[in-house]
Amino acid sequence: MDNLVKICGLSTPETLDAALSAGADMVGFVRYPKSPRHVSLNLGHRLALQAKGRAQRVVLLVNPGDEDIAQAVEAINPDLIQLHGSETPQRVAEIRSMVRRPVMKALGVAAPSDLQALSPYAGADHILLDAKPPRTAEALPGGNGVSFDWGLLNGLDPKVSFMLSGGLTPDNVAEAIRLTKPRAVDVSSGVETGPGLKDPARIEAFIRAARTAFAAARH
Repeated sequence: MDNLVKICGLSTPETLDAALSAGADMVGFVRYPKSPRHVSLNLGHRLALQAKGRAQRVVLLVNPGDEDIAQAVEAINPDLIQLHGSETPQRVAEIRSMVRRPVMKALGVAAPSDLQALSPYAGADHILLDAKPPRTAEALPGGNGVSFDWGLLNGLDPKVSFMLSGGLTPDNVAEAIRLTKPRAVDVSSGVETGPGLKDPARIEAFIRAARTAFAAARH
C-alpha cells in the first residue's frame, strides 16, 4: 500500500463521484447502523457499481457476524474489508479466510502501549491507525474527528506499513504525512460540513494536499 488516499463514509452518488473525480484511490462504505454514514445494502450495491474500476472499494464493518459479512460481500463486492471494531487477531484471520480478499484492521491509538497491539495483527493485509474513540456514549468506533498524538509513532519500526486516520483534514494532512510517514491516509469527518455530509470541495482539497505531501516526502 503505497501513498494511497482513502475517502471513507461516502453515502451519496454525488459525493462518491466527487471523490472518484478528484482521484481517490480507495472509497469506503460504512455498514454500521449507529453511524450517520451507514449505507443500506441496496445503496451500498449501487455505490459500489458506480466506483467499480475507478477506485478500490472498501466496506467498513464493526464486530460483524458471519451473516453480516456474507451480506455485505454479496451486495457490495468490496475489494477490501475494513474491520473497525474489537476483532481479535483470530477473528481477523477467520474473516480473511472466509471472504478470500484483503482485510484491513483498524487499531485505536492513545498511548505508546497501544502500539504493542500491532504485532498480533500481522496476519491482516493492512493496518489502519486511528485515534481511540472518546469515552462518551455517542462516540463511534471511528469518524469522530479527533486525532491522536502523532509523536507516538516516532518509535514505530519504519518497516511497518500503515494507513493513518483520525482527525485528518485538508489543512493538517500534509503535516501528518511529514511527521508520521504513513503509506496511506484515510479521512471521513474531516471532509464533511456536518455528520455524514461530505463536501466535494473539501474532498478535492484533501486529496490534492495529500498528493503534494506524499510527493514531497518521496524527495
